[in-house]
Amino acid sequence: MKLSNVQNLIILLCSTIGFAQNATISGVVLDENNKPLPNVNITAKDLGTISDSDGFYLLEIIADKENTISFSHVAFKNVVLENLILTTNETFEFNPVLKSDITQIDGVTVTATGERTTNNILNITPEKIRKIPGANSGVETILKLLPGVSSNNELSTQYAVRGGNYDENLVYVNEIEVYRPFLIRSAQQEGLSFVNSDLVQNVKFSSGGFQAKYGDKMSSVLDIKYKTPTLFSLRADLSFLGASASLETISKNKKLSSVSGIRYRNNALLVNSQQTQSNFNPSFTDVQSYLTYHISPKFQFNFLGNISVNDYKNEPINRQTNFGTIDNPQALIVYYEGQETNKYNTALAALKGSYFLDENTTIKLISSIYHTTEEEYSDVIAAYELGDIDSNLNSDTAGQVLTSRGIGSQFNRTRNDLDALIFNLEHKGNHTKNNSLLEWGVKYTHEDIRDQLRESEFIDSAGYSIRPPRAEFTNNQPAEPFDAPLVAYNGLSALNFVKTNRFSGYIQIGTHKTWNNTDIYYNAGLRSHHWKVSGTGVDKVSQTVVSPRAQFAIKPNWEKDMLFKLSSGIYHQPPFYRELRDSTGTIQPNVKAQKAFHLVASNEYSFQLWDRPFTLISEAYYKKLNNVNPYSLEDVRIRYTATNDTEAYVYGAEVRLNGAFVPGTESWVSLGYLKTEENRDNRGYIARPTDQRFKFGILFQDYIPTIPDFKMYLNLVYQTGVPGGSPSYADPYIFQNRLRDYKRADLGISYIFANKDKQYSSTHWLHSFKELSLGFEIFNLFNNQNSITNTWVRDADSKNEFAVPNYLTSRVLNLRLGIRL
Repeated sequence: MKLSNVQNLIILLCSTIGFAQNATISGVVLDENNKPLPNVNITAKDLGTISDSDGFYLLEIIADKENTISFSHVAFKNVVLENLILTTNETFEFNPVLKSDITQIDGVTVTATGERTTNNILNITPEKIRKIPGANSGVETILKLLPGVSSNNELSTQYAVRGGNYDENLVYVNEIEVYRPFLIRSAQQEGLSFVNSDLVQNVKFSSGGFQAKYGDKMSSVLDIKYKTPTLFSLRADLSFLGASASLETISKNKKLSSVSGIRYRNNALLVNSQQTQSNFNPSFTDVQSYLTYHISPKFQFNFLGNISVNDYKNEPINRQTNFGTIDNPQALIVYYEGQETNKYNTALAALKGSYFLDENTTIKLISSIYHTTEEEYSDVIAAYELGDIDSNLNSDTAGQVLTSRGIGSQFNRTRNDLDALIFNLEHKGNHTKNNSLLEWGVKYTHEDIRDQLRESEFIDSAGYSIRPPRAEFTNNQPAEPFDAPLVAYNGLSALNFVKTNRFSGYIQIGTHKTWNNTDIYYNAGLRSHHWKVSGTGVDKVSQTVVSPRAQFAIKPNWEKDMLFKLSSGIYHQPPFYRELRDSTGTIQPNVKAQKAFHLVASNEYSFQLWDRPFTLISEAYYKKLNNVNPYSLEDVRIRYTATNDTEAYVYGAEVRLNGAFVPGTESWVSLGYLKTEENRDNRGYIARPTDQRFKFGILFQDYIPTIPDFKMYLNLVYQTGVPGGSPSYADPYIFQNRLRDYKRADLGISYIFANKDKQYSSTHWLHSFKELSLGFEIFNLFNNQNSITNTWVRDADSKNEFAVPNYLTSRVLNLRLGIRL
């Protein structure tokens, strides 16, 4: 498809209007003793259903409109759910408790952003996650469109939040903390996100100012909830990038349910669009399952299991990168020999038991074990030529290298092995009384890390082996003989056996009060963390931190629906293994917890426009960081200095307009600005590696009114460039160049053959499909040249080093087939 035609298609789709769609409310109706209540009438205007023998109900309502849901039974008082606004295809879970003496009216407004909250948590619907196109489609694709979340690498599922790095984000699945591999250094080595989008029921995300119940990280929380199925379902998704399948089951007595998924991915389609030509053979496979068993109405048992096998093989062949200016165009030509072979095998098993002591009190016990074995082996020789390009378009040698400014070779060898075992045992509980919620928890974590690092880089320029620029290699040749040994320009060798025992706990209370018809919400909590580091040849060191946190929200009784929120607190990040390891690979057990003070002020304005719900969310934030452990960032690899000699700050502001720009759909436009700088050892402030100043993002959904089953999904992001790093042994205070701005648009267009609103008779070939869609995706729609890092190439004559950009993927077409039975 020509680019002009694609642009015309986008303009056509963006100008259309659509039709109303449906949403779903479901749950289990309970009595005062927490027992399922059958034969309850559930009505919404002309729509209605009844609960079955197990109290379960499911009701489809009109999306993007206010709904009043009534629950009635001859032996109980009614429950009325007012002002419910759901987005298209959204599923909202509501479990009412019918009492014999009180009529209950619960006013809840659910806007296009999902369930309304007062604790700095954003809700994201699963349908949106599955439909929005992206090179790594899933939860992370949606997050990267938020104003405070940045990532300038479409091959990576990692993200930085409000000036933090990739290690500063918490991820939970059904209250179970999950981890990712340690050794991955390049985004193209990443296969699959831990989160399987087909299994997701609800997604919550906070980019700062979160509650004490969430763990000890400095930047963000991603809180995922997997499904508890109510019906049998089989789903499959096929594309040029891989395949996935998920299965939802429920037993006849509805006590046992399961949701399972298997995924396979191959990034060859994307990686082969880069400038480096290679024989690329990756294989990423993942199997997950989440089981729920209701032993009794008071006791529930859950199991989460995951096995991931990532086998990455890459045999680079050649590369030509043109860079420089129009007046001085240059090129880097590289010929490779050798290969990379990396394996990342991870497994997670978790058990959770929930006991409902009474209708006000729940206690939980969670145990999990995570094991990863990782191998990173490579032997790659690169012979390179740096030269000037013939810029004369009329010349027969236009675009070719005319004169060489540098010829050399480079040999990289890696033999890294890591074996990590992480065990968690946690108790959590909550108690509700009147309008207050008390929550508490204690947790024990044991980490056993066994790591061997062996890396070396040899550089040869015009026949001379280049030694590191250190004092012991300073010489006065040829006047004086010099016989120092030949050593690697960069070398790393370390063997570490480290164990960490952690004890953490929290307590918090949240309350809702009404004063002069004004709703006031507040939550205050305290979190503490004690840890002890030990190991072979490592001194035993113990440290303790305490983190108070609070959130406050007020909803005035105004004609306009406005909500004001203020959050603040201390967020410590006790060092994990990678933060203890310095640039030489040596463990530094005395590294302190990094400390961040958060202050977040926000406003949420919900309104009706064109008889559809919209929300305008604006936030301003400030973070003061102490005991900072500075690091270098190359692609997605983070290397810490294992010191606490740095202080830093982050401030910024964000605006996001969310709503049904087209009836029956949900879209948003976001805008963000941030600035983050650090002061290393009192040398002055410089930009941090994640200093992403300006961000603009669009998530847009549409369809053609005359063909409503013809859908369009577009995500677009623009980000200013981040600092591009510096050559080896260079002072970061001298090299402060930035990468080019990151610009990307991904487009998905599909046709819906069957869904819940479009079913067929038993004689039709589509009768057996609950959902069937076929479409295509165009990644990097406008074929922008984005870069993630620089390759530093030495000019043998001038001794200068040139920053040669490593470009990311170009335009790629992908076909996609979705099936649900």
